[in-house]
Amino acid sequence: MTLTRRDITELLARHGLEPSRALGQNFLADPNTVRRIVRLANIDEHSNVVEIGPGVGSLTTELAATGANVVAVELDRHLLPVLAETVEPLGVRVVHGDALATDWAQVLPAEKQWHLVANLPYNVATTIVLDLLDDVPQIETMLVMVQREVGERLAAKAGDGAYGIPSVKLSLWATASLAARIPATVFIPQPRVESVMVRIERRSAPVVDVDHEALMDLVRTAFGQRRKMLRRSLAAKVTTEQFEAAGIDPSERPERLDVVQWGALTAAVLAGA
Repeated sequence: MTLTRRDITELLARHGLEPSRALGQNFLADPNTVRRIVRLANIDEHSNVVEIGPGVGSLTTELAATGANVVAVELDRHLLPVLAETVEPLGVRVVHGDALATDWAQVLPAEKQWHLVANLPYNVATTIVLDLLDDVPQIETMLVMVQREVGERLAAKAGDGAYGIPSVKLSLWATASLAARIPATVFIPQPRVESVMVRIERRSAPVVDVDHEALMDLVRTAFGQRRKMLRRSLAAKVTTEQFEAAGIDPSERPERLDVVQWGALTAAVLAGA
């Protein structure tokens, strides 16, 4: 059963709860939007799905209705009795925990392939996505709802106005695209920002074979002065000869380099070219 706006209002009232602003809680309250998200997720009874921040279970109930194996990770202990009422009877395993501190090896068996489908807490959404790409290889795909600006940064390509540090780090591990726009009117309470769904698909291997910490150090340094040419922003880290060895024009600005070019520049620096 998909939860309606009235269902959610009554659930919250019965449990004496209100959405927490501190935790970035905005509960999905439109069955049509929930069904649309599940269709976009392309899951079925053979799928293993993890949801972060299920809230009262609006999306979770529809995920479970597909027959998928669903694990929901919720930080707010006050919502656990609600989830015990709405989703645990459907076979959903509810885990009380912080997605930024969860032992994912314990929660998600590595021998299975997992799909993340979630309305993420907007204040930590980028960190969650990038940490999962770094540390939880069993999550192969993600369909996540985030603030529009965050989604645009995650999905941006070199040369796009939104391209930046998160764009580069994500593209090491995965590809990303905007899948849908979600109106503010479908939430309780209604947020003051626009929302989008981002589809992320993990690559079979990182796109560049260099030290990723070294690569991201160059990226962070350059984007810290993104208006400057690389020869100036990276003057303390990259020589003229290293730019030449990597085939990178030092007069470019950081947003013009894709992840493969950042990899080439990192390799030249590490080789001491």
